[in-house]
Amino acid sequence: MSELSPKLTHLDDSGAAHMVDISEKEVTSRIARAGGQVKMQRETLDMILSGNAKKGDVLATARIAGIMAAKRTHELIPLCHPLALSKVQVDFTPNPELPGIEIEVFAKVSGQTGIEMEALTAASVACLTIYDMAKAVDRSMEIGEIRLLEKKGGKSGHYLAEEDNSK
Repeated sequence: MSELSPKLTHLDDSGAAHMVDISEKEVTSRIARAGGQVKMQRETLDMILSGNAKKGDVLATARIAGIMAAKRTHELIPLCHPLALSKVQVDFTPNPELPGIEIEVFAKVSGQTGIEMEALTAASVACLTIYDMAKAVDRSMEIGEIRLLEKKGGKSGHYLAEEDNSK
């Protein structure tokens, strides 16, 4: 590996997976925003927004699922550190153009490592929960656009995803 190539931090010199030692890293305020979307039939979107889903309030359930997923990310992603999260917020924006629902997660921590995986996990699980709660009426739903939108804090600095203006 050349000096200019980035090093994968979760692999040791022999290529074996390991948990990164963060004990010497400074505690800083860190935030991450992640997004996702669930495309669905227009009738499915209308059902979710009207609150008439047979399983109950789809968005309230997906919000709780996303928050719970962020809190348990270290149990799901093998090399993630457990974090004492300061805040996790899961927001939904209905988009009749998709049609579907856009998900955005904001996560915050004061710690020695980033919070991107918690935000991404929360967005993923919120999308999956929407699918689960509405699949009886629309198995054609598509989950996508799961991505990091922003991260701040730590040594690597600020990252802000470029906006896709083609949508």
